[in-house]
Amino acid sequence: MAPVKILAVDDDPVIRTLIHRYLSQQSYQVESAGDGKTALELFDKFSPDLVVLDVNLPDTTGFRLCKEMQGHKDVFVLMLTNLTDEASKLQGFEEGADDYITKPFGLVELGARVRAILKRQRLVSNPEPEYLQFGDLAIDPSGREVHVKGELIRLTVLEFDLLYCLASKPGHAWKRSELIQEVWDEVHVRDERVVDVHIGQIRKKLESENDEFPKIKTVRGIGYKLHV
Repeated sequence: MAPVKILAVDDDPVIRTLIHRYLSQQSYQVESAGDGKTALELFDKFSPDLVVLDVNLPDTTGFRLCKEMQGHKDVFVLMLTNLTDEASKLQGFEEGADDYITKPFGLVELGARVRAILKRQRLVSNPEPEYLQFGDLAIDPSGREVHVKGELIRLTVLEFDLLYCLASKPGHAWKRSELIQEVWDEVHVRDERVVDVHIGQIRKKLESENDEFPKIKTVRGIGYKLHV
């Protein structure tokens, strides 16, 4: 099996070198960059499975870079940030980040976060995920594609998994904590508003004027369900 490829992006050469060395010692194939331009060039050539991405870069922001990377390839993104306010963290999730870690951090914690992201069980736990269709909405788990009226809709890795989870039990009211457990498979995701952010992104991409089109409904005091 080919080693997992990780791209580390941080403008601080000391932090960048520490991350590169540590992850390389964990048997990952690692490349690193100190700015957005170099990061994008490596992203295209290296085609990483996961990007460890600093928010503050000399020529761009990690938020912008995350959004651009997610627009080209379904890739896991672990953001590094000095920002501790919730709005900044949620902005990272809005741009497609899978997780964040606040500086200063320990390398052991970084390794644990990376392993947790990579072991995430996609498509719930079904070994042969089912093709799902509800009217104009078609969800193909084998190709990880979503179509509306035949048009391909680009979703991030997390957005696809969240939509598939909701669609796997149409009409079922999912608690936010249940969705975190099923989709994120993480115990350290403590802010349940993360779910709200991703639901909002999915709604924007799938919104339709057709009253017959399946809608993600908010269940007051509970969470969400796919109404078909």
